[in-house]
Amino acid sequence: MTAGDLVVVLAAVALLIGFAALIVVLLRVLDTLRDLRREVADLRAQTEPLIEDLRTSADEARSSVDEARHDLERFDKVLGSAEAIGDAVGSRVTKTAFSSPAIKAAGLARGTNRAWRRLRGAPDERRWTDEARVIDASGADALPSGRRRRRA
Repeated sequence: MTAGDLVVVLAAVALLIGFAALIVVLLRVLDTLRDLRREVADLRAQTEPLIEDLRTSADEARSSVDEARHDLERFDKVLGSAEAIGDAVGSRVTKTAFSSPAIKAAGLARGTNRAWRRLRGAPDERRWTDEARVIDASGADALPSGRRRRRA
């Protein structure tokens, strides 16, 4: 055997060892990939029902939120209408409830005051003197102090 043949044989042995090592590594990678596929299949089998439950819950929550939003919009409309009615009725009721009794109470107090003054013999402050009824040339009523009355 010559030196060239020896180099070729050693190169062939080295290549066989390299290929054997590569085959061992590839078989281990293949076993690992099989284990990984099995684990992924188990994980899918366990998570698919959970994901389906989650989808169902999300759909129910979305439906509940939509229904609550719809009810809230209806309630907002009802509340706005109630406020408008309350404002309209409240001002009328207040005006009606307080104006008539307040006017009657003021009139009663004024009449009682005048009657009390008459009974005591005091002069009525609303009586006009003759000079207060004088009409000036412009057509406005003149008061004794020379001031003009305010027109309504």
